[in-house]
Amino acid sequence: MKLQWSNVLLAGIAIVATLLATGYWYVFIAGVPQLDPPQVEKNTGLSFELKTFNSKAMGEVRQYGLILPPDYAKNPNKRYPVIFLLHGGHGDARAYQDKAAVTSVLHDLYKSDKLPYSIVITPDGNDKRGTSPFWDSDYYDGLNGKVGTLIGSELVKIVKSRYRTLNQPQFWAMGGQSSGGWGAFNIGLRHLNNFNVFFSSSGYFTDSSGTANSPQDFIEKIPVAERERIRAYLDAGEQDKEFLTSTQQLHQTLDKLGIANEFHAFPGGHGIVGADVGWNYWHKHLADQLTYVGKQFKQASAQKN
Repeated sequence: MKLQWSNVLLAGIAIVATLLATGYWYVFIAGVPQLDPPQVEKNTGLSFELKTFNSKAMGEVRQYGLILPPDYAKNPNKRYPVIFLLHGGHGDARAYQDKAAVTSVLHDLYKSDKLPYSIVITPDGNDKRGTSPFWDSDYYDGLNGKVGTLIGSELVKIVKSRYRTLNQPQFWAMGGQSSGGWGAFNIGLRHLNNFNVFFSSSGYFTDSSGTANSPQDFIEKIPVAERERIRAYLDAGEQDKEFLTSTQQLHQTLDKLGIANEFHAFPGGHGIVGADVGWNYWHKHLADQLTYVGKQFKQASAQKN
């Protein structure tokens, strides 16, 4: 009998250990992937590449993801608009490709002519603490590193030096999901000489670090002449009550200030399983965000010509 109970105990310990190991891998190693990931177009003709550069702002080598337009190599004299995509908490430079299948979204938008061919950049937005499920990156210049300068200025110069970009800020967009949505506005609105088009999916706009890094507050201090250049798209899931409220409040502030913007509330929100949840939500509505970006690029092009 004692031997039987020992075997049961050992089996129980083995099961618990397996569950703990699986949970650790899922959260800390895999970064909480979607349990039912988006069904996507795989033969897109687009390639995602990881690139590196030496960052003076962060004092280390940093990564960014790169997706060049499908005709980039064939048109050596052509210049392109640029889109920065910022990941959320516990993400990295690969998140938008590995979890949101950004190349599939781009393929569909290019095919339907909803987005002009663009250079897409996915920065590693993590601060010096690295990526973790216990915190979001500080998307600003603070004690954990100069992430604001890294993305808003330094990486812009790298991209302009390496690729054939249209350099006017109306052809540069920055957006993100969750804390990346906050990061896009928190960084981008401080660099209107580099970016004029912004978008957020399930973001928030009042940060715990204070008003200095809360776009909901500091956007009112932006001069009227500069506000006129801003174009903004906002969406949030109806299940994400806090994110939805924060997004609605920013939308109302933008309206009050006369800043051009578009707001949508969609079914779903944060999570790990469900057709309108997590990366399924962000994959689906990335198409909406980039369609908005495409409209802004086309209008800027028409005004330029």
